[in-house]
Amino acid sequence: MEKHTIVGVHITNRIKHVQVVQKIFTEFGCEIKTRLGLHDVGSDACSPNGLILLEVCGPDTEIAKMMAKLKKVTGVDVKKMIFTHP
Repeated sequence: MEKHTIVGVHITNRIKHVQVVQKIFTEFGCEIKTRLGLHDVGSDACSPNGLILLEVCGPDTEIAKMMAKLKKVTGVDVKKMIFTHP
């Protein structure tokens, strides 16, 4: 059965925490197929919070390791969605 796994990474105070998060993304770069970053932008400033959606592939153990490392970062919340089809 084929599956698509999406990992959502919500970052508060992204200016402060983004370097640690990026280091983890680099470590698990072979498991990240697609990356999409979202944050609110206004005419006068960017939001300090951000949401990154990752389409991941590879062994479930590696994805679990990546998620565990991300969850240890202060100000980061991580959630996973799995979609399957024949």
